[in-house]
This record gives sequence, C-alpha cells and structure tokens, in this order.
Amino acid sequence: MPKRKANARWNGDLNNGNGEMAFGSGAYKGNYSFKSRFENGSGTNPEELIGAAHAGCYSMALSGVLAEAGFNPESVSTEATVSLEIVDGDPAITTITLDVTANIPGIDADTFQEHAEGAKKGCPVSKALAGVNIELNATLNN
Repeated sequence: MPKRKANARWNGDLNNGNGEMAFGSGAYKGNYSFKSRFENGSGTNPEELIGAAHAGCYSMALSGVLAEAGFNPESVSTEATVSLEIVDGDPAITTITLDVTANIPGIDADTFQEHAEGAKKGCPVSKALAGVNIELNATLNN
C-alpha cells in the first residue's frame, strides 16, 4: 500500500501568524490562521481536512461493505462535522458526526443501518480517530 503525504508551514506566532497546508499529490493547497481555526476567519483548518478525510473514507467504506453484502450502491454522500472544544484548558477534537445519505436499491432500513455501523467501525480513518467520539446519522434515500 502506498504512503500518502501532506505538509504544512506556519509563519509567526500562534495568534498573529499564518500558514499553508498542502496535499503531497498537489490536489489541494490552502491557507490557514488562528482565526480560521479558532474563530470564523477565512481559510481552512486542520479540522476541516480531518473531516474531509473521514467523510471520504467513510463513503468508500460503506460502499464497499454494501457491495460485499451483495448490494449495488448508487451513491453514498457523507458530511463530517468535527467539533473542536476546550477540554481541561486545551483545544481538543471531541466529536465527529457523520451524516450520511445513501441510495441503495433493494435494501431495507434495518440492514442498511447495520452496514452503516459496520462501515463506521471498519473505516481506516475512524480507526485512526478511535479516541474521538464518532456519531453516525445514516439515512436511506431510496
């Protein structure tokens, strides 16, 4: 399996500095700052990138487990909401909520929910984030 890279550079102090993050593939490059991370400033932040990784991984994982079970997923859309909160005086990612909507012909709601939970547990990004509370809201949209 390949190794993936990303990089970041920060210039200046925490509150007034700024930085840039990029994927090694060149598919993404964005600016970030204290305001874009801890306030509502423009730019990106590490939590958005974690959310994008988790949403992408989960969508693929759910499609995979459904296909293995004999279903033919038409689409799986996932939005990840990453909560950054102050815990014991320090910022911490406390919860990631995955809101997924899927079009899966021929599946009943209970079977869908079972596979949705299984995908949450099997997704490599979910495993990497095991110390974070991961919530799942899965909707079958047939």
